[in-house]
Amino acid sequence: MSGENDAAALAQRHRERMQRKKAVVDAGIARATVERGVVVVTTGNGKGKSSSGFGMVARALGHGLRAGVVQFIKGSFATGEEAFFRRFADEVSYHVMGEGFTWETQDRERDIRAASAAWDIAAAMLADADFDLVLLDELNIALKYQYVELDKVLAALAARPPRQHVVITGRAAPQALIDAADTVTEMAVVKHAYQAGIKAQKGIEL
Repeated sequence: MSGENDAAALAQRHRERMQRKKAVVDAGIARATVERGVVVVTTGNGKGKSSSGFGMVARALGHGLRAGVVQFIKGSFATGEEAFFRRFADEVSYHVMGEGFTWETQDRERDIRAASAAWDIAAAMLADADFDLVLLDELNIALKYQYVELDKVLAALAARPPRQHVVITGRAAPQALIDAADTVTEMAVVKHAYQAGIKAQKGIEL
């Protein structure tokens, strides 16, 4: 009988905790009444920044929204996300503008030209209300190396259509961009297969 009483008491305490938690969550939802576009930044040294961004593109498509994608760095190899989202040409305007990672190109002027061309497309998207969500993949890297002017990016974000969402990925997001963003997530490395000598694989890194 004691065991049954203990189980019942545990179940009751759990219900009470969940009721208190629900009240807090419901109150928070009730306070969140503003509806507008947000700027989301995913940064840090951990894996998953671009994956998170493309997940939001997929989510947007699920709601019937139109998305734009500009990849600032990647471009020297095929990726699964490019192959997938190009199937939705009417819903996603997809632009691979990079020529590879900086340690591969080893040519700063070439990188600047590629990043400038990518920014021209990105800026046009940020001024176009037909785009509900814009993903600027690895833009943070272009900002870090000063391939793209930070002030131009901040100005374009501030002037974009009110309901447009923007997702910016890449390591080393500048503080001014973090300050301007609505949601910022920093990915941290706990463990990575690469450290054990496991190569990048389709569906995971590619």
